[in-house]
Amino acid sequence: MKFDATLGPGQLSQAAAIAQAAEAIGFDGLWTTETAHNPFLPLALAAPSTQRISLGTSIAIAFPRSPMVTAQLAWDLADLSNGRFILGLGTQVKAHITRRFSTVWDSPGPRLREYILSLRAIWDSFQNNTPLKYEGEFYKFSLLTPFFSPGPIKTPDIPIYIAGVNEYLCRLAGELCQGFHVHSFHTIRYLREAILPNIENGLQKANRKRSDIQLTSGVFVVTGETERAVEDAKSAVKAQIAFYASTSSYEPVLEIHGWQGIGKDLNALSRQGRWAEMADAISDDMLNEFAVVAPYDQLARRVRERYEGLLDRVAYYFEFKAGIEDALWKDAVKTMNA
Repeated sequence: MKFDATLGPGQLSQAAAIAQAAEAIGFDGLWTTETAHNPFLPLALAAPSTQRISLGTSIAIAFPRSPMVTAQLAWDLADLSNGRFILGLGTQVKAHITRRFSTVWDSPGPRLREYILSLRAIWDSFQNNTPLKYEGEFYKFSLLTPFFSPGPIKTPDIPIYIAGVNEYLCRLAGELCQGFHVHSFHTIRYLREAILPNIENGLQKANRKRSDIQLTSGVFVVTGETERAVEDAKSAVKAQIAFYASTSSYEPVLEIHGWQGIGKDLNALSRQGRWAEMADAISDDMLNEFAVVAPYDQLARRVRERYEGLLDRVAYYFEFKAGIEDALWKDAVKTMNA
């Protein structure tokens, strides 16, 4: 099992140093997120500063960017990193796409399918100088003169991972992608009964094997040096779980446990701006379904036991900071790679 790190948002000036520290500790990958900052820029600094560690977006939001724009970004990062770049894409939700980005939300699953196919058509033109021709319902590309083509690189096979919760995107990942970002808001039951069977359906459709795709997730953990510290850490993770549970897009995860009523209550609280009360709706039993709860010296072993045979790579759902808790990170790397 591979063990990865997450580069925290807003650390652009430190990206190179953090990436070097992550590589020195032994992490297999370093992921960036798209929240308040661009996810690609830190990787442009991390790539020439490292030699081994894979570098990826987890995730970059697809629809506000033309596939051509994303194709160029990915192409340059793949070249700069000597093939260590992983393009992770996500759809986000309607409110953000239409109101935060002021772009189109229409058939997000089929649109993402075309996004992936058009990326590969563009990359084929970059690498092989083939005429650019992709025509779908949502995207059409037919013009790429030599002046605008970056030309071939040594590492043109860029892995595409997509993120999702529901059936369509799981099947799409199995059919077309090299990886799938399992949302942190999951339980083992949902992983076994919903995500993995739909990934398998997609694999079978394309005559692919389970080994052709990597499943990865930044998993919720509640930890500390002592039992008291573990107890104190619960409230922050419960608040994060409550935030996701209040969003209707994630309702299928709750439904499989019969918790959809809690989701509706949380949604109502969020609409009233009563954020401080939401964590109280998450019981310890619910917390244990969504998170691994363990002190530092047991955490990595518990995470590996929980996800062995289910995920191919994991990260903890908090950012890596160079020089802080290095013993925790080194133990995790050793345990996961054993």
